[in-house]
Amino acid sequence: MAENQIKTPSNAINQNGPEKLTRQQLKDLEAREKTRGQILMDRIIMLLPIVCGIIACLEYLMVPDNSPNDDPFTYLGLLLVLIAAYIFYGIYAIAKNAGGDKTVLEKLRYKAPLHSALFLLLAGYDYLTLKTGVLTQPFVPCMNYIINIAWQDRAYLIECTLHTLRLLFLGYFIGVFLGLITGITCGYSERVRYWVNPVIKFLGPIPTSTWIPIIMVVASSLFGGAVFIIGLGSWFAVTVASMTGIQNVDKSFFEAARTLGANERQLVFRVAIPHAMPSILQGCTQAMSSACTAIMIAEMMGVKAGLGWYMTWAKSWASYDKMFAALFVICFIFTIVTKALDLIKRRVLRWQNGVVK
Repeated sequence: MAENQIKTPSNAINQNGPEKLTRQQLKDLEAREKTRGQILMDRIIMLLPIVCGIIACLEYLMVPDNSPNDDPFTYLGLLLVLIAAYIFYGIYAIAKNAGGDKTVLEKLRYKAPLHSALFLLLAGYDYLTLKTGVLTQPFVPCMNYIINIAWQDRAYLIECTLHTLRLLFLGYFIGVFLGLITGITCGYSERVRYWVNPVIKFLGPIPTSTWIPIIMVVASSLFGGAVFIIGLGSWFAVTVASMTGIQNVDKSFFEAARTLGANERQLVFRVAIPHAMPSILQGCTQAMSSACTAIMIAEMMGVKAGLGWYMTWAKSWASYDKMFAALFVICFIFTIVTKALDLIKRRVLRWQNGVVK
């Protein structure tokens, strides 16, 4: 009777079923309470990007220019927008933290040093180009030149960007689709792997640029040849990752599934592919990196549009500000695409960050 009247806190919680804790909740339980000094240091670090942004603005305004600078307030406006965006995100993080969600504030604290370094990098680049001329203009244009020319030539840049995205995704998805078929088949079947593996080893190490002379002779269109080059690099990355992931699946899983009556199709789609999914998605990410590299080479073969073509065209006319503008657009697009792939990977593999009973 006495035992029934005594309840520990855990029993009181679990009387309606087992308690489920997320990884974040476990992290909060295991984390030590921070000292005043650590809390103060965190606040200083989170304020540091604002300070560095102000330093970048003051450097641009107070240090005299070494060369002519038309429309000088464009770059300054960009700095102010970045500072304002960080401040609004910080207010949002503080509000979420007050509501009990610490993840946004922790993410802000984690990325604050990177944001600070970005503002200092912009200030240093502006000082070396516009202010002192250590990096000779117009061969290395300042940020204000780049932003202004990108806005003036925005229509052409948007057209080239759309062409690049069409070429990139077409070649990428074709390569990923064929790579999944090849990799999963080779990883599951030893007979298929016996015949296909030598082809993979032969074609894989060949650099992308090596195919350009062959494609220019064989391909019926340069666009089709560019798709082939991008798809080939994507195919190889996904094939190797998928094949490795399938081969590394524990054989006991297949034996247990056969014991329960699974057929060959179920062994592939219910056992092999789900367990190899982390490796497959990693291969898809590597394929995008390979595609981003290949597309610049592919667009220099003679296609009529695209950011790679735009850079070559701008360089031939010694328009280095346009060339740098296209380069920054390329970096921005590929960063967004990689981030999107990372979000898809987290979504598909959400069971890795699921609840812990």
